[in-house]
Amino acid sequence: MRTDAQIQKDVTDQLKWEPWLNAAEIGVSVKDGVVTLTGLVDTYTKKIVAEAAVRKIAGVKAVAEDIQVGLSPGFVRTDAEIAAEVVNALKWHTAVMEDRIRIKVEGGAVTLEGEVEWNFQRLAAANAIQNLIGVRKVNNFIVVRPVFKPADIKREIVAAFHRSAALDGEKIKVEMRGEKVVLTGSVRSLVEKEDAEVAAWSAAGVKTVENDLKVEEGE
Repeated sequence: MRTDAQIQKDVTDQLKWEPWLNAAEIGVSVKDGVVTLTGLVDTYTKKIVAEAAVRKIAGVKAVAEDIQVGLSPGFVRTDAEIAAEVVNALKWHTAVMEDRIRIKVEGGAVTLEGEVEWNFQRLAAANAIQNLIGVRKVNNFIVVRPVFKPADIKREIVAAFHRSAALDGEKIKVEMRGEKVVLTGSVRSLVEKEDAEVAAWSAAGVKTVENDLKVEEGE
């Protein structure tokens, strides 16, 4: 089993490796495999990149992310200005159905609501605005309304797991509980656990995914 000190060193090295980040802006602490990130960055994207970098490290069981987004006075935007930029960004993104999305901005936090048919549309809406200047946080409350049968959804997900070279489909079980997809079994890393969830979300008609996969203890 990897020690907290080993995990902390690897996380710090990974943050230094990421071209988007200035590792000196981010603090790292580890306890029982749980990594806590603190610090101040100037864009919301850097928060996301930092968290994603940590999840690549072997032995990480969970990430507690407390990084704050702060801007110099010259780059501060009012909520009205941010809202206008969000509307424009969604309008010109080909994967987003902007007429189905409602927008609220408060204190630099953008909340998206509405309904779409596919999860990739839900994710595309958030991705389209997370780089905008002044955005401190994105709350993505857009709902996926499926038009597919649960049995068809399960079959697509199982097939995707067995096609993937990054996943051991034999160790992952898929269960449908109403409109919810539940994943159980074991994976080799936190990244593999998240890859399985991404694969499940990619199936047509998925509305909710509950990821109960367990990460096997590493050497």
